[in-house]
Amino acid sequence: MSKRLDETIGAVGFDNLINGQYPPAEVFTVKIRKEATEAKIYKRGTVLALSTGTAGDGLRVILGTTAKSNETLTANCVLADDVEVGTASDAVATAYRTGHFNENSLITDNSHAISETDKEALRSAGILLSDAVAY
Repeated sequence: MSKRLDETIGAVGFDNLINGQYPPAEVFTVKIRKEATEAKIYKRGTVLALSTGTAGDGLRVILGTTAKSNETLTANCVLADDVEVGTASDAVATAYRTGHFNENSLITDNSHAISETDKEALRSAGILLSDAVAY
């Protein structure tokens, strides 16, 4: 079987998520709180908040989730890959703990806009945000 030199074998898509090389995008493993009613797909670029406080469980939820009583949700990291979050157990995923991202490519809960407080929390965690023109 001969191979053709003019054939495309694979391609890499550009999703406009990462803005620059500094600070470097570093990944780590996170646990995402299970969904209450139905499974959902969290897409790459979803901003996750860390659950702390006396009612906090140390798990991540999508930024914009309503906090429980005595729970604090703080913007913490950006999802690196798509992940399905079911209703039976918490999901394990990879997320960026540092990096430079395009703010207009980030995903939050439908009704939530990234606030200055969120930006400061992300900056403190090592995540920088910039605006970029989408192609």
